[in-house]
Amino acid sequence: MILFDVYPLNNITITKALGSYVWDENGVQYLDMYGGHAVISIGHTHPHWVKKIEEQLEKIAFYSNSVVIPIQQQLAEKLGKISGKEDYQLFLCNSGAEANENALKLASFHTNRKKIIAFSKSFHGRTSLAVAATDNKNIVAPVNETDNIIFLPFNDEKALQQCFNENGNKIAAVIVEGIQGVGGINIASISFLKLIRNLCNEYNAVYVADSVQCGYGRSGKFFSHDYAEVNADIYTMAKGMGNGFPIGGILIAPHIKPKHGMLGTTFGGNHLACAAALAVLEVIEQENLIEMAKQRGMYLMNKLKNIDAIKNVRGKGLMIGFDVPEEIKDLKKKLLQSFNVFTGEAKPNVIRLLPSLAISRKQVDEFLEVLQEAIAELKTEMVTV
Repeated sequence: MILFDVYPLNNITITKALGSYVWDENGVQYLDMYGGHAVISIGHTHPHWVKKIEEQLEKIAFYSNSVVIPIQQQLAEKLGKISGKEDYQLFLCNSGAEANENALKLASFHTNRKKIIAFSKSFHGRTSLAVAATDNKNIVAPVNETDNIIFLPFNDEKALQQCFNENGNKIAAVIVEGIQGVGGINIASISFLKLIRNLCNEYNAVYVADSVQCGYGRSGKFFSHDYAEVNADIYTMAKGMGNGFPIGGILIAPHIKPKHGMLGTTFGGNHLACAAALAVLEVIEQENLIEMAKQRGMYLMNKLKNIDAIKNVRGKGLMIGFDVPEEIKDLKKKLLQSFNVFTGEAKPNVIRLLPSLAISRKQVDEFLEVLQEAIAELKTEMVTV
């Protein structure tokens, strides 16, 4: 049997990881400025995280949600405290796509409506409804196609107002990333998010804040939507929630009421996943990582803006993107192959930086140094050719 070939792979095998570094099978060290798609929030194999998982594994790894699992309530209480959403409710699942799927389903249950507003360049996952609300026809199968999704231009307040004027009594939810990740690090404006909140209030629709990438402290606030000083009805989470252990969840406002059988999951909220997620929150709190992300991000972006060869540096906290001009279009590849640095991308020309929230100032400077070396090499190669 062979693996189903759906991933374009770098010919690298990672066998060890610690903090913001990973090592391959030959012992070569790499600086990780991507965190495996924004997953690594507190640093690879953080000792507290490892200890918490090991301790839980020695007790019980799994039982179903048919019994009381106290560590779920411990996680809910800690999450409520650190996120500032203590009056919200928590439903646990396994991934970001599943979180968004459940959020949209719950919104439809709550409103008894079908229409969902999503936005250009959005990415909400690859499962049925989540992918239907994702602006990428290449990953939407015919069976996922539905006329229940209304796509509008991102940050276009006039189009949003008009859509509600025409369809308000049919709209179940608006789903929006506070900072679009896969779409290229596009930041939702404060006025846009405030308008979503106001319109959802006016028309009794549900504001779903997709915080799968831009949540969990990465932006310098717990949720990037918090910059707009509004509360969403549902927040979706995954990625950095478990620091590599699969877990996702949704925070649900108190006015949305549960009913037995409404949502469900076999593996969501299992003992091991909750132990991992609880450890993440404890480290975020103990090491002040949300403020660290804000400060490191400001430092990194200010330095990047002084590099003339790259354009349009943007982001918040440690969710940063910049445009790569055509003459250095192979920058991501050069960084990995010649300088042992992992970064992300968004097609066609954006490099995304999503490092651990615990990255050090020294490691940020290390990246800035090799970035400029890589750019210089690419320009030299271009002249030589």
